Amino acid sequence: MAICFELVVNFGDNIRAARAAALTDTKPWVLRAGDHSVRLHRPMLRAAGSYSEVSFVPVAVGSGVALDGTLPRLRLTAAELTELGHQLYELLATFDGYVIARVGWDPESLLDPVELKAEWSEELADGSLHGLVLCESLHGELGLDDEYVPFRPGYRWMPYRGEKPSSSTAD
Repeated sequence: MAICFELVVNFGDNIRAARAAALTDTKPWVLRAGDHSVRLHRPMLRAAGSYSEVSFVPVAVGSGVALDGTLPRLRLTAAELTELGHQLYELLATFDGYVIARVGWDPESLLDPVELKAEWSEELADGSLHGLVLCESLHGELGLDDEYVPFRPGYRWMPYRGEKPSSSTAD
């Protein structure tokens, strides 16, 4: 079973914006994680039920990631993963037209607005879903307060607090 540390972006039904994000040239993006230089795999566009999703997966960071082939896995500390996460949010800030996004270990389960409302309402309200980026309309629809601060124009988020030491061991 693959476990990915990644940026996943839900574009809703905005296939044009999803395709544009999926065409992002990731070759110039060399991310830093401590002393490590980390590249990104090509973005992956997929239909996830009623919405389009684009994933950005760092090379050799996850466990059992087919895209990595036989590359040895980088065993990053929580601080290094946090550094990597902040840079993935910088990449996210270059996109527009999405509904919801998050960086972390397999964050897909938090990117369906319907499931988010039904299963995660308490965590949404108490701010424990740090790093979750919502478009303004979804933020309003969910009735969230001002703890969600501007991420960039048109988007609000619960600021990313980084990875905890136990989350850095995706074995």
